Amino acid sequence: MADRAHVLSLYRNLLRHGNKFASYNFRKYAVRRSRDAFRQHQQEADPAVVSQLIKKAEHDLNVVRRQAAISQLYTTGDHLVLENVPKL
Repeated sequence: MADRAHVLSLYRNLLRHGNKFASYNFRKYAVRRSRDAFRQHQQEADPAVVSQLIKKAEHDLNVVRRQAAISQLYTTGDHLVLENVPKL
């Protein structure tokens, strides 16, 4: 099913780009929000609603891509204790 493959691709891309945020808090929020949204609508069967959700996910993916790129441009170098920072 092409829609299923497209939806799975959107989901994977949202998770992938969400993990590119420089800030730990933004990174975890983006991934958690993406997972929750997809799980919430997992059983949706109405084609019209699915179409709207796909459009919203595509828009959200563009936002996450842009914001992740911006966050990488302006990193401060400060890391939280929770983050796995590689030792030099």
